[in-house]
Amino acid sequence: MTAEPTGVHGVFRAPMRSRLDGVPPGVSRGLAVGVCGIGGTLTPAPDDLDDAVARVSVRYDERTAARLRRFAEIPDGAFAWTRSEGGVHHLGRLTGPWRYDDSAAAAAVDLVHVRPCAWTPVPLALVPPGVLRTFGRGGRNFQRTHDEGLAEQTLAVWERRAS
Repeated sequence: MTAEPTGVHGVFRAPMRSRLDGVPPGVSRGLAVGVCGIGGTLTPAPDDLDDAVARVSVRYDERTAARLRRFAEIPDGAFAWTRSEGGVHHLGRLTGPWRYDDSAAAAAVDLVHVRPCAWTPVPLALVPPGVLRTFGRGGRNFQRTHDEGLAEQTLAVWERRAS
């Protein structure tokens, strides 16, 4: 595997869907308010990340708590791909730290553990094949993608969309 380009701190798939059945997707909310996120509602809201991880471990399980910790510790500048309900792909770049969104709107879609993220829609013709494959496999987990060359391809799409 080749090294990532300078300033790229990973490329991730961000479905922004609750792992709980019956909860509507959170993609539209995440795009609208400029966040990337994962689920795991907690009442009352946690005091900080350590409190959130400890309580997610008890309420859900250790694996979910570990996913939350990894999500929160991703460096700013990492890329995230998501796909809206209409099938449009969006490329985002994490721009800030984890926080817990205790709003009713966030709880309604279980998108409560969030990071600020700058999103841009990407025409299908520009979406790298590795992104199409990872969404084609399905799943609800936020996860790193490891396709060869995907970091370079994603950076090129980001730079093209920014210009």
